[in-house]
Amino acid sequence: MPTRPQPPKPRRPEAGRRTVRPAPPPPVAGERLQKVLAQAGVASRREAEVMIAAGRVRVNGRVVRVLGSRVRPGQDAIAVDGERIRSERVVTLMLHKPAGYISSRSDPEGRPVVGSLLPPKGLPNLYPVGRLDWDSEGLLLLSNDGELANILTHPRHGVRKVYRVRLKGKPTEEALRRLVAGVVCKGERLHALAVERLQAAEHNCWVAITLEEGRHHHVRRMCEAIGHPVLRLVRVTLGPLTLGSLPRGQWRPLTPQEEAALAYLRARAEEKGLARRRPPS
Repeated sequence: MPTRPQPPKPRRPEAGRRTVRPAPPPPVAGERLQKVLAQAGVASRREAEVMIAAGRVRVNGRVVRVLGSRVRPGQDAIAVDGERIRSERVVTLMLHKPAGYISSRSDPEGRPVVGSLLPPKGLPNLYPVGRLDWDSEGLLLLSNDGELANILTHPRHGVRKVYRVRLKGKPTEEALRRLVAGVVCKGERLHALAVERLQAAEHNCWVAITLEEGRHHHVRRMCEAIGHPVLRLVRVTLGPLTLGSLPRGQWRPLTPQEEAALAYLRARAEEKGLARRRPPS
């Protein structure tokens, strides 16, 4: 029988020689342009992409229209509509806001503002993420990350907020259920995602109220509508962050775990944004 030809044996490398493998490509330096614009508070990341595509953004004097272009914050000159943006390091702090402070950097009436609770030097310009009323307390973030602020405050992202609220009087279970079902305040329907009774005293009651959106005086208006005005309001949770034991009037940087939780929240928001833009198959 004719013999079947054998495949050639692989050649061994000559003595003293090593197999040279191609080096992996170097990582692309910098940050995506739309991310830098969003973090600078110019617009959301989606809106920044529209600006880039429209030719409204220049990097080092040249118009950039390619989405995903990389820039070096602090080194490259970035301008939108001819106005240069400031590229600062991203900083986010947690503050236990006391009552009697305005959630703003300044106040024309001269009232105390939350910015006065931060050190005067060593930090970039930070802005409150969302608002807590003058007479409300609790967890307030201050950041120069405009994209993060949009994710945490825009209703479409559904970021939950939990408030510990002391109500005047002792509301019935039916009254508390009305907060979840919804109440009408001056033609506007307001509701809570959940309400939990915590403890009661002789003339008042503590409850936990969870919201997915925060309209003007949302909690106070709802509770007023059921006949139990708010005596004290403390925000204890914002998305994945909790106030914990942070003393009133004090601030602290976020922990690595909290930073990771916000990064996950940001990634989820980005995925949802891409899903909305993806054409149907």
